[in-house]
Amino acid sequence: MRITDLRPVLLTGPISDDPSMLEFRTLRSAALVELHTDAGVVGVGETYLGYHLPQVVAPLIEYYAPILRGQALDDPADIAALSNAMATCGQFWGRVGVGPTVISAVQGAMFDALGKLRQVPAYELLGGGRHDRLLGYATGGASNWPMDALKQKVDRYLDAGFRAFKLGAGRFVTEPDGSRRQISVGDSPAHTAQLEADKVAAIRDYVGPDVGIMLDAHMGFRSEGSRWNLETATAVLDAVAPYQLIFFEEALPYNGSDGLTGPQAYAELTARTATPVAGGEQLTTAVEFAPFAGSDGSAGSAAAPASFDIAQPDAAWLSMTDFVAVATAFAARGARVASHAWSGGVGVMQNLHAAFACANTAVVEIPPLGGALHTRLWGDSLRLDADGYVLAPTEPGLGVRLDDAVKAEFPFRQGYEEWVDVPGKIMPTSDDEASRAGSTR
Repeated sequence: MRITDLRPVLLTGPISDDPSMLEFRTLRSAALVELHTDAGVVGVGETYLGYHLPQVVAPLIEYYAPILRGQALDDPADIAALSNAMATCGQFWGRVGVGPTVISAVQGAMFDALGKLRQVPAYELLGGGRHDRLLGYATGGASNWPMDALKQKVDRYLDAGFRAFKLGAGRFVTEPDGSRRQISVGDSPAHTAQLEADKVAAIRDYVGPDVGIMLDAHMGFRSEGSRWNLETATAVLDAVAPYQLIFFEEALPYNGSDGLTGPQAYAELTARTATPVAGGEQLTTAVEFAPFAGSDGSAGSAAAPASFDIAQPDAAWLSMTDFVAVATAFAARGARVASHAWSGGVGVMQNLHAAFACANTAVVEIPPLGGALHTRLWGDSLRLDADGYVLAPTEPGLGVRLDDAVKAEFPFRQGYEEWVDVPGKIMPTSDDEASRAGSTR
C-alpha cells in the first residue's frame, strides 16, 4: 500500500453535551488529517493543536505531505521511518511545539490506515495490547460552584457509568454582574490548601470510598499571579492526602518554580508529598519528557527518580510512538502513565490505543458526555463496562469514522480556539463575542 495524499479537515462543533462544561464554553474546533492510499484505505488522525491553533494545521500538513506521497505503508517500521523523516525535515524550527503536534495527527492516520489494511486494532501495531480493560475517568474542566453545582456535575459522571472523575482545583464562580471567574488561589498557602481540602472532603463524603477522585490545578497554563509555588503546592497536596486521590495534576508550572527548573521543582514536590503527582500534558516529544523521567530518560541509565509519579503524555500531541517511549522511560523509574485526552474523538482513540499498548498505564482520560466531535467520530469503538472500565478497542485501526455528513454539519468556524488570557488577548465568554471578534478574536 502506498500513500497518495494527505488532506487536512478542520471542524467546529459542540464542545460537550455536559451542562457543567457548557457553563464555560459551548463550541470547540478540531483538526484532523485524512491519509489516502492506493489501496482505497483512508486513515484518519487528529492533532490536539486543533483545539488551540487550528489555523496553522493545514499549512503544516501541506509542508509534510511531499515526504509521504508515494511512500510505502505496509509495516509499523514504515510508520517509524516516515515519522522520523517528517521530524528531521522540520528539525531547525520544529524540535518541539507545533511541528511534532501535527506529526502526531499524520502518524495517527498512518496507524489507522495500516490497522484497517491488516484488520487489527492499532495497538497491535505498537507491540500488542497489554490490558483487557483500563479504568476510565471522566474529566470536565473547572469545579463548578457552589458545591451543589459541583455535586450535580459528579452525579452526571456517575450516571454516565464512570467510577472515577477529575475535578479542577479552585472554583468557577458567578459574579454579581453575571460574569464567570476562576479562583485558583487563596489568601495564603494555608488558605488555598484549606479550600481544596474542604472541597475534596465534601466530594469524598458524597461519593464514598470506592470512587476514584483526581484533582487538576492547571498550573501549566495559569497566568502570572495565579500560579502556585512549591510552598502552596506542597500545602495543598498534604491537605488532600487523607482523601486518597488517584493523582494530583499540574500542581506547578513546567518552566520552573522557586529558582528550580521544571523537572527539579516537580521532583522536589514528588519527594515531599504522599499524594501521587501527575503532569506532562503540554510536553510535545519524548525528548521534552526526558528530564522529567530522570536524567536523559533512557532505560537502564543511572538517573534520578522521575519527577512525576504519573506522567501524562497525549498521543494527539506528541504521537502514539512517543507516548509508548514516554511510558517505557517512566516504567524504568517505577512510575506510571495516564493518557491525557482533551482532543476530539479521533485523538481520544489515538490515546486509548497507545495506553492499551503500555503495561504501566494507570488510568485513561475520557471526555464524558462527549459532543458530536467526539461521539460521531469514535462511534461504538469507545466502550465502558459496568465497573467504569474502558474495554480494549476491537475495530481495525483506530476504529474511528469521518464521513461527509460530519464535515458538512460541522464546518470550521474561526474564533473558537483556547488560550491563556493576557492583556490585549482575552478569551470570549460567549459565542456572540467570538463571532464579533472574527479572525482576531
